Amino acid sequence: MKKLLLLSMITLIAFGLNAQDYKKVTTAVLINKMEDAKTEIDKIAAEPKGQAKAETYYYKARVYAALSKDPVASKKYSNLVADADIAFKKLVSMDPTFVQVKEKGPEAVFDLYGYGFNNGIHAFNEKKWDSACTYFAFAVEYSDFIFQNKLSKDQTMAFDTTSLLYAGYSGQNANKPDVACKYYGRLAEAHVATEGYLDVYKYLVITYMNNKNEADFRKYMSLAKRVFPKENWEDYEVEFIDRNFSLADKVNYYDKAEAAGTLTEMQYLQFGEIFVNVKHDEKEKGKFDAAQLNGYEMKGVEAYKKAYGKNPQNPIATYNVGVIYYNNFGILDDTVAANIKKVQAINSTKPSEKDPKKKAAIDAKFKAQTDPILKANQDLLKPINENLDLAIEWLEKTYTIEKAKTSNRTSTDKSIGNKTVDFLANMYQYKRDLLRGKDVKGYDAMDLKYKLYDGEHDKF
Repeated sequence: MKKLLLLSMITLIAFGLNAQDYKKVTTAVLINKMEDAKTEIDKIAAEPKGQAKAETYYYKARVYAALSKDPVASKKYSNLVADADIAFKKLVSMDPTFVQVKEKGPEAVFDLYGYGFNNGIHAFNEKKWDSACTYFAFAVEYSDFIFQNKLSKDQTMAFDTTSLLYAGYSGQNANKPDVACKYYGRLAEAHVATEGYLDVYKYLVITYMNNKNEADFRKYMSLAKRVFPKENWEDYEVEFIDRNFSLADKVNYYDKAEAAGTLTEMQYLQFGEIFVNVKHDEKEKGKFDAAQLNGYEMKGVEAYKKAYGKNPQNPIATYNVGVIYYNNFGILDDTVAANIKKVQAINSTKPSEKDPKKKAAIDAKFKAQTDPILKANQDLLKPINENLDLAIEWLEKTYTIEKAKTSNRTSTDKSIGNKTVDFLANMYQYKRDLLRGKDVKGYDAMDLKYKLYDGEHDKF
């Protein structure tokens, strides 16, 4: 028993010496002789007994971080910041409740934070984005220590928004979307709502859309809608669907949303474009016959009409509908013209024959070739007139909307207005010429319309 007591006494004496050793460090720190403090803390840190105490790492972090701010000392001693960082992380592992820091002072934490932030700003201003990323990541780490342990005067802040924003922006400029999203995501999840942060939410939404990450896309879309409800987020939602869904899934999504009545004016416009473009998409149109392609186009037209129903002052909706019918009219009319040329070409090869019987045989032979073509042209008259009349109807709606905008026309308004009157002039000229020599009253009515729209050329 006596031997055990003697061992205990020796142990107490050995550990009692540490208190004396730390006094030399604290005295040097107090009078701001940091190199002396470094000498003393290095001695303690070299001993196993010193390595076992959190206090050692507190002082090593504090002294090394302070010296890193001294230009002379930072040249004399290499790796001051890195060593201070290692020491502080060791302190955190040994003292997770920050007892040492709260009792002795948070200087090391603030010095290390300042190192990261100030160097980050310097690199940022020089557009050294990779370096800025590294420094601001360091600043964020230490600002988290500050705010999570309530070491700042402002006890209400959860984190340093400035460091997070700069870290995200540096990552964005460095073309490191994972880094940018890491820091931007924290801001979004905290519902940061000041106007300058709108682009943070847009970046997250667009990045996850581009990455086809539906879970995170929808997560940040939901946050964005909540924080900036007046922003038009529906555009991104339909764009995500357009980029990442199959055509069948797009139709299914649209039909369900349409039945539920949840589609907005802008979503109708976007889905209209999606369906109309099937007819012109090389990857898609080869999968369908002409009837199916026309079916998708008409589905798009109906979507545009729904958008107009939501907002009767939307010229884009009416213009798109009118142009689709106008293009279809043009295609059909070109087909008629091509068929007429075919008939003329066939008839140009007919031989001249005076013998009545032989001539009748030749005529019958050529008639058998030209009649189907002429019949096809006759069958095209109805769809030509239908598309023509619908094009006029919807483009005249467009004209009415744009004509009412006597001021503040956008470049889009001007483009739509000028194209609309040109299309209308072309169509009324077509209708007028069909009546030439057949219906004087009808001809004059169509001519009046033609002159109206032709006179509006380039006036929007």
